[in-house]
Amino acid sequence: MESLEKTIKYVKLFNLYSQLLTHTQQEIAADYFLADLSLSEIADNRNISRSAVEDAVKKSMQKLDDFESKMHLLEKRDSALKITAKLKKQALNNSEIVDIEELEKDI
Repeated sequence: MESLEKTIKYVKLFNLYSQLLTHTQQEIAADYFLADLSLSEIADNRNISRSAVEDAVKKSMQKLDDFESKMHLLEKRDSALKITAKLKKQALNNSEIVDIEELEKDI
């Protein structure tokens, strides 16, 4: 998996499952995936070792993968969004499109 694809995957997983991580894992993963900080930058900001940050990121990624393998929320979300995209193409009027877009926001 390419680096950008991997990052996008983990950003999506983080958005779905971040509340299931420990507080520290949430903060470090957010810095790494959302703020795009390097391991060294995060370590400097937190006054911890780079290896501690790397370990926290790896554990967070493993937990996110585990959550997805058990709950499949990202898979279900992506499937639902594909369906809404098809519905938008088949919509007959603007009112239907607005309704579908509201549904997409909820997904």
